[in-house]
Amino acid sequence: MKRGFVVALVFAVTATIVIGCAHGKKVERTSEIVLKATLVAVDQEKRIVTLRDGAGEVRDFKVSKEAVNLPQVKEGDIVTIRFYESVAVEVIKPGKAAAAGEKTTIVRAKPGEMPGGAITRQTVTTATVKGIDKDAGTISLMGPNGKTVKVKVQEPENLEMVKVGDELMITYIEAEAISVDRSE
Repeated sequence: MKRGFVVALVFAVTATIVIGCAHGKKVERTSEIVLKATLVAVDQEKRIVTLRDGAGEVRDFKVSKEAVNLPQVKEGDIVTIRFYESVAVEVIKPGKAAAAGEKTTIVRAKPGEMPGGAITRQTVTTATVKGIDKDAGTISLMGPNGKTVKVKVQEPENLEMVKVGDELMITYIEAEAISVDRSE
């Protein structure tokens, strides 16, 4: 994923919570989605698993060779996938932002364990408030690359609490995790 796209994505995601912070204050928002499915078939040779979701829909998935514990799964096992994202936005004094950057962490199950793993990506960036349109409920933010994006604010009444020139430090974390458990 290109850095510019990540920064634009961070701006779009955070626009709903950016406003409402006084200097030094921090606002955080998190969300989590959990999907569960039952393993109805597994082809170890072709590395294809067939899953049935809660609505009864059945789908096949190709499992990469990085999933070294595929031999441990069997029909009836429960596959759980979790998607998590968190955004923290802090109004900071100009020049006081932490170093911007991205960090990715990958965790895999050990050989012999039930299959599972997680990937976490953290992006830290800054933005400067360049414009506020209270009538439209939007805010214009300029990122470190000099590009400005206009985003809709979820709670427009909070536009009263920010001003043009405020600098924001935005930390965006997204994670996906998958685990396989024996059926009960």
